[in-house]
Amino acid sequence: MKRTDYISWNEYFMGVAVLASKRSKDPNTQVGACIVDKNNIILSTGYNGLPYGCSDDEYTWERTGEDTKYKYVVHAELNAILNAQGKDLKNARIFVDLFPCNECAKAIIQCGIKEVIYLYDKYADSKETIASKKMLSSAGVKTTHFIPGVKKIELNFER
Repeated sequence: MKRTDYISWNEYFMGVAVLASKRSKDPNTQVGACIVDKNNIILSTGYNGLPYGCSDDEYTWERTGEDTKYKYVVHAELNAILNAQGKDLKNARIFVDLFPCNECAKAIIQCGIKEVIYLYDKYADSKETIASKKMLSSAGVKTTHFIPGVKKIELNFER
């Protein structure tokens, strides 16, 4: 008999997005993304962090004040799109643990991704998220709130 307690494709891909978020050095918000094609093949992953060559130790991680992280950090979705390095993302799905901002929505639309599957919508009432939802809807990009069938997936490096 085969196992019956395996995770679904969506749980797997959201798990990859959440695992990618663990690479973020941001002390407040860690976000991960995973882009998948129609054949359930992972095309790219990303997390929120500084651009290549910019030291995590030399830039601010502050959220308020004159110099904040927002000027420097590349969001998980854009990082995943850029990390795809020219792969065809048309009709792909992007799994992300936090609903995309308006800037990431533009990139998602422009590269041809057709579905955003998200875990949380923490900033649903912000102007940026409202704009994001408007653009995604206008462009025909489906947005799906992911409800996991399992509460957690445990990784264990011991056998």
